[in-house]
Amino acid sequence: MPGELTSWPRPHFAPGGGNPLVFYALFGTFNLNPPMSRSKYRSAGPGEWLEVMHYERAKHPEVFADFQSGPMWELLKRDSPLTAAKAEQSPQAVALQGEATDSNTLDYFRDTIGIVTWLLDAGGIAVYDPQMLWLWSADEWRDEVFASEDLDPQAHTVILVSDDDRHTRWLHTRGMRKFGRPDISVHGVGPTFMDAVTQLIERFIDYQANGGVIPDGEEVRMTGLPPGGVCHRLGTVDDPDFNNVHVEIEWEAEGIGR
Repeated sequence: MPGELTSWPRPHFAPGGGNPLVFYALFGTFNLNPPMSRSKYRSAGPGEWLEVMHYERAKHPEVFADFQSGPMWELLKRDSPLTAAKAEQSPQAVALQGEATDSNTLDYFRDTIGIVTWLLDAGGIAVYDPQMLWLWSADEWRDEVFASEDLDPQAHTVILVSDDDRHTRWLHTRGMRKFGRPDISVHGVGPTFMDAVTQLIERFIDYQANGGVIPDGEEVRMTGLPPGGVCHRLGTVDDPDFNNVHVEIEWEAEGIGR
């Protein structure tokens, strides 16, 4: 039908996941009076589940301080200094926050992406995603997120790498909570298996974003990785490393430590 929005199905959907949590903060100078076009932004709008909050820096300095201070914001300033500087000078912010019902489509996320893009066209200059620790300029969001009519889960998650010890690394994701699924964590990764573990995590990102559920105790079988890897569902949403529950993939002894 004319004007009907294309649905985003989740081909691997299975019950047992969690409800997706969406949170974005945009900075700029906004004119929110013009209506949002469904067809242009491929969005049905916020609906009842998504709250849209508008803030003025002069009236709500504490809100801007929450967004633009602390270790997370310092990382963003290091990685995106120009965009962060513009965000810090912006007089207004719009925050989107809501919990959608876990379902067999990602239509809630399609709608959210369209709303964010509309807000950029209405005066936004930066998009902050604290769940994946990312700050987009308006052009980066349009090019990397909105330009495609299909979802790329990799654009909405990040794989972080840090030292476990002198010889191995810890790889873990952030951002999966927006799909209502656990983040992924693998400790003790040696240089021999870095590429294979990264590919494994990327596969799990796509699988879960498309509705899949990783059972507790699931064994990992993948070319390029030794046998014996097991998935364990751990953590709480209060864990600061993820702000989400997570799946820890573990090998016995030094299975991937070489």
